[in-house]
Amino acid sequence: MTNALKPAPRRRVSFGLTAAILLVFVAGMVGMSYAAVPLYRIFCQVTGYGGTTRRALAAPKKVLDRVVTVRFDSNISNNLGWSFRPVKRSVEVKLGEVGNVSFLAENRTARTESGTASFNVAPDQAGAYFNKIACFCFTDQTLKPGEQKELGVSFFVDPAYADDPNLQNITTITLSYSFYPAKPKPVASAATTSGANPL
Repeated sequence: MTNALKPAPRRRVSFGLTAAILLVFVAGMVGMSYAAVPLYRIFCQVTGYGGTTRRALAAPKKVLDRVVTVRFDSNISNNLGWSFRPVKRSVEVKLGEVGNVSFLAENRTARTESGTASFNVAPDQAGAYFNKIACFCFTDQTLKPGEQKELGVSFFVDPAYADDPNLQNITTITLSYSFYPAKPKPVASAATTSGANPL
C-alpha cells in the first residue's frame, strides 16, 4: 500500500511546473499586447505602411519639377465639441519642396477641452514618401470655451516618389487628420502633492 502512494508527489511537481510555464506564457502575451501598439506605430512611421507619414528633420536638397497636389481632410470625433478644418483645401508642391499649411481648431463648447489628432495619407503607397518636418499630431491641444487656434504643418514629398512605378499616375495625395478627446491625465494624490510619504 505504501508503494502505491509514492507517485503522487511527482504528479504534484509536474502540475506545478506546467502551471508556472502557463503563467509565464500568459504574462508574456499580456506584455506583448501592450507593446504591440507603440511597436506598430514605429514600424508604420519607418516604412510608411498603411499610409503613415514619415518624420524628417529637414527637407532634401534636391527639388524636382514634378508637381503633386496635396489635399487636406479633417474629421472630428462626436465626443469633442470642436470645429476643425484646413485653412486651404489643397496646395501644389514640387517633389522635395517644403509645403507649409495651417488648420483651424475652435472649441464650440462652454468648457475647456483637450484633443489630440491622428493622421494618415492616401493612397497608402504615398505614405512612404510623405515626410513631416513639423506637426501638431499626437500632441494634446487644449482650447478654452470659444477659443480658436491655428495649427501648422510643414511637409515635403520625397523626390524618390518619382522613381516608384506604382505612383507614376498618382498626381494627388490626401493628408487626413482626425481629432479625438485627449486621454485625461492622472491626478496626483493628496499624499504625493503634499510631499508626505504614502504608506
